[in-house]
Order: sequence, then structure tokens, then C-alpha cells
Amino acid sequence: MVDIIGHVGMGLLWLTVAGWLAYEDEAALGFVALGAPFSLLPDIDLWLSKAFAGIKHHGVVHTVLFVSVAAIAIGAVLGKWVVPWLRSRYLPANAIGNDYLYAIGAVWVGGVAHVFADMLSAPDIADSIEPLWPLYRQSFGIDVFYYNDPVVNWGLFLGGLAFTAILWWQADTDDTAATA
Repeated sequence: MVDIIGHVGMGLLWLTVAGWLAYEDEAALGFVALGAPFSLLPDIDLWLSKAFAGIKHHGVVHTVLFVSVAAIAIGAVLGKWVVPWLRSRYLPANAIGNDYLYAIGAVWVGGVAHVFADMLSAPDIADSIEPLWPLYRQSFGIDVFYYNDPVVNWGLFLGGLAFTAILWWQADTDDTAATA
């Protein structure tokens, strides 16, 4: 598991790649902005464990199954109210297609990025995770870096910001060149 800032950075990296593969310009940036907060979604178990006995960190909410179910539920709400608001103010007409799929995709990519980041560092001070539960009940832990490593955490965050900014700048440059 990486620190909060590292999870947001990993989310930015994954969302930027997915956003720019699926959408263009403002729609891709909107995808990144919509999904970035959900790169912290699996850590909801830290809050739930305080209210409910038996919930452990890196348990069922650190799975692709949980992220998928949560993305559908949260994406339905975002697709109903938030995405239409974004579309009416910031996104070009017909830039995203289905509002619900746009929102579900953003939440899902952010959440799965979190699970992947935890796979890279989980075994050091926390339980390893079983991301493919219930289909595959083996834990995955690559243990590439230490949880509290500020270089890794801030590197992921600043790298995610830089990557998003570079693609945004490139898209803006392409738009400027196309209109000239």
C-alpha cells in the first residue's frame, strides 16, 4: 500500500492513459478530474472498520469486484447529476457519448489503480491483498517499494500531474495548430 498522495498519483497516471485513449482534449481531462478522488476508494475500509467489527484493511474492498460494483453505483449518481453539469459547461457536444459509462469508467479506473498500487507495496507493513477475490483467492504482492517512502509517493503524484499536464498541453498545441 502506498500513502494517500501516492494513490492519487497512481490514479492520475492510470486515468490519464485511459482518458486520452478513450476521449479527446477536454473530455479526457474531465475523465481524469472525475476519477481522481476515487483513487482513494478502496481505503474506505479504514473508515468502515471503525464502525463495523470484522472489516479489515486490504480485505474485500481492495478487490476488482468491489471496485466494479462501487463504480456502477457511484457512476450512476455521477452520470445522472455531475457529468451532465460538466458537459453543459466544459465539454464539447458529443465528446463523451454515454454519461453513465463515462462516470463508471472514471470511478473504475481510479479504484483499480489504487488496488494495483497496493499490490506494489502491500507486504511490508500491511496485509497483502487478494485483488481477484472471489475468483482467485491467492494474495498478490510484488513489494517493489516501501509504503512510507516519500520519494515514491511524491514521485507518483508529481509524475501523474506532469503526465496529465503534458498530454493536456499537447492536445492544446494540436488544437492551436489545427485552427491556424
